[in-house]
Amino acid sequence: MARMMRAAVFEDFGGPEVIEIKQVPVPDPGPGEVRIKVEAAAMNHLDLWVRRGLPIQTPMPHIGGSDIAGVVDMVGTGADDVPLGTRVVVDPSLDYDWYEAQDRGSAFNENPFRIIGEHTQGGFAEYAVVPASNILEIPESFGSAEAAAAGLVFVTAWRALTTRGRLKLGESVLITGASGGVGTAAVQIARSAGAKVFAVTGGTENVGRTQALGADVVYDRLEVDFSREVWGDTNKCGVDVVLDTVGEEIWPHCLRALSRGGRLVTAGATTGSRGVTDVRLVFWKQLEILGSTMGTSAEFRKVMRLVFRGVFDPVIQEVMPLKETRRAHEILEKGNIFGKLVLVP
Repeated sequence: MARMMRAAVFEDFGGPEVIEIKQVPVPDPGPGEVRIKVEAAAMNHLDLWVRRGLPIQTPMPHIGGSDIAGVVDMVGTGADDVPLGTRVVVDPSLDYDWYEAQDRGSAFNENPFRIIGEHTQGGFAEYAVVPASNILEIPESFGSAEAAAAGLVFVTAWRALTTRGRLKLGESVLITGASGGVGTAAVQIARSAGAKVFAVTGGTENVGRTQALGADVVYDRLEVDFSREVWGDTNKCGVDVVLDTVGEEIWPHCLRALSRGGRLVTAGATTGSRGVTDVRLVFWKQLEILGSTMGTSAEFRKVMRLVFRGVFDPVIQEVMPLKETRRAHEILEKGNIFGKLVLVP
């Protein structure tokens, strides 16, 4: 008889109400895979999009969760060099060749880019199976909840700012959605890079928290037109880089906030995907619009080692039991959280 485990599962696309805690079979690792006894798994906006339905092949019934940390308790053939009992965090990106070919200027790889917990079963369960090549050992002194909260958002922010945005010492950067997971990571990375950090968030409390993370200037989007404020605060020059994860609702403001020759890096679209672009701004100011998503294996390992060293701190709003996965979806869907929600079995 198959061993069973608890998992947060949905069988149809829809609102948070489709999430149920069920008993499902414990998965066994295949060739090159390891099984992890999950200690923590963090929520991302990606989990909302997958639950609502995306134009991809989602395995059903589906277990979400891209950010996973835990203990290796079983290995498949070809992964025998991974010691049982190793505490690990999971790199959520699959098929890195797509990125690496792009970074080398080569033709795109034909294999589609995939994400654990989106195209595969994820970590909102007591056990999860992932490729052995996607695990990174967690230092003994580092918590599983913090490791899970860091993975996806720090590699996303790191690639967006350093690889795609080419942010340099002495430049200025505007970070939208600064109270979200990617935003809180990006503020810290930009500050560490020696940039002047402008940030946009909502509400007085989040403004204060974002300043405490290291942002030099923080705008409350509920109170001001941040593009107008940036223009004044930069002596009518604008910022060198904008990192936007919000999308449609504020897209025109992001373009207006840029300096001549500025770079707009888009890494998300939490308010919608149809941003209105004034093309005259793009050619007159000679702007660059750059896309960025997740990151390579090397980028994941580099930024996570900085997290482990304490250079960056993952921000967690709440650690919740797995049985409250539906409530976690409801909280994230309403917005106005600061940092990450983490689920523990």
